Amino acid sequence: MTTRTTSEAPGTDVDVLIIGAGISGIGAACHLKARRPGTSFAVLEAHDAIGGTWRQFRYPGIRSDSDMPTFGFGFRPWTSRKFLADGDSILDYLRETVTRFGIAGRIRFGHRVTGAEFSSETGRWTVTAETAGSAAPVTFTARFLFLGTGYFDHEAGYAPEFTGLDDFEGRVVHPQHWPQHLDHEGKRVVVIGSGATAVTLVPALAVRAGHVTMLQRSPGYVLSARAEDGIAAVLLRLLGPRLAHRIVRRKNILLGRGLYRACMRAPKLMRRVLIADVRRRLPKDFDVDTHFTPRYDPWEQRLCIVPDGDLFKAISARRASVVTDRIERFTRTGVLLASGRELAADLVVTATGLALSPFGKVRLSVDGRPVDPADTTVYKAMMLSGVPNLAFAFGYTNLSWTLKVDLVCRHFCRLLDHMDAHGHGIVEPVLDDPLVERVPFLDLSSGYVQRGIAAFPRAGTRGPWTVEMAYEKDVERLVEGPVTDRALRFTAVKSSSAEAR
Repeated sequence: MTTRTTSEAPGTDVDVLIIGAGISGIGAACHLKARRPGTSFAVLEAHDAIGGTWRQFRYPGIRSDSDMPTFGFGFRPWTSRKFLADGDSILDYLRETVTRFGIAGRIRFGHRVTGAEFSSETGRWTVTAETAGSAAPVTFTARFLFLGTGYFDHEAGYAPEFTGLDDFEGRVVHPQHWPQHLDHEGKRVVVIGSGATAVTLVPALAVRAGHVTMLQRSPGYVLSARAEDGIAAVLLRLLGPRLAHRIVRRKNILLGRGLYRACMRAPKLMRRVLIADVRRRLPKDFDVDTHFTPRYDPWEQRLCIVPDGDLFKAISARRASVVTDRIERFTRTGVLLASGRELAADLVVTATGLALSPFGKVRLSVDGRPVDPADTTVYKAMMLSGVPNLAFAFGYTNLSWTLKVDLVCRHFCRLLDHMDAHGHGIVEPVLDDPLVERVPFLDLSSGYVQRGIAAFPRAGTRGPWTVEMAYEKDVERLVEGPVTDRALRFTAVKSSSAEAR
């Protein structure tokens, strides 16, 4: 793949076009800038600022649900003592990364990508984007497309259809679209849900609300972690940010992987350990069996992490409570439950989950043939069968998202290096192994996954087609393993005029 040196302000024709300026897109841009300085690239972002999830989600208490030394980029140390960081701190970190790596001039805001067509004749993508304030679409061309679009629908979260919702005289909000000046001071708040968003919202709202009730249909696992990492603070002071970052990052990866493996190998034991930890953090008369004892084994769904047990502190202080029941209907003054109990509410927060959406709803096609993501199979969890010159980033569900993004971006740069060295213009994963069975991309039992995963690409059961939620296996495959593979087809560009360009 021929590269060329360009100015900081990219044109509409580049070597790599990155879609999305969230963590994945910023990571891809920084890796390209550092590892392939001669490669031209641009980043198209639908909104008016960077940050992706962290730009959009602004509800009270929003924070990472993974430790920051691993949630931060491997190439840029996270130097704060915070183990779980608030949304503003994460946004500041991303802004500083964009500035430090000099990629701000490569980002085009207000460009919502709607379609991308690959031509085997020219070996190029033609990408169409809508821009704010203009009826005419903008067109870009690129040799490679990198999708850093995440996995959920940014336009709307998931909200069940509740009977009698129009009868409710209070206010109902979804965390994905939190009003900027919503006042909950002294109000009776009901938070519907039991996932990461709910366990974050409840203690944050309880600081000022009259009372907060977490209303859940069934309980999930909640794990308390220290808000600050004392070991990291000592190492940072003794060794400096770069060396301390490497040690702490490795430590946290090992601890995270160790917890996950323990849950997989001894689920009954870990179930007792996790529930016992919850029990010791709550009053002796609290009904842990009903409200914090899940019906499933650990890591069949993501564990919810709370810093310094803030959720349990709010419950112990009687500022928050938990109700496990089903909603019968909304009433004029609150929520009527299947048990017959009615929860009075001034404000109801529907922390009921995300709506999944593959690749930011970008319509893909190859040589005029529409590509349905559900018909494709992922190669090394970063490319799609039958789709040339395309890569994407999808992070871990059992570790930090960014750990996988870093590995994918490193392998992506290695792939481009290989194509340059051998004069290849096109690379395409081809699934022709009859022994590979196609299975869901994610195997979590969480409701939001089960509702939307059918629209996503499938994974395979062997070889490079598996989706590994294991950092050490991905290091072996994406960093230490070869770029070439029997399933990868490298070809030259057919059109001589395109090759000359």
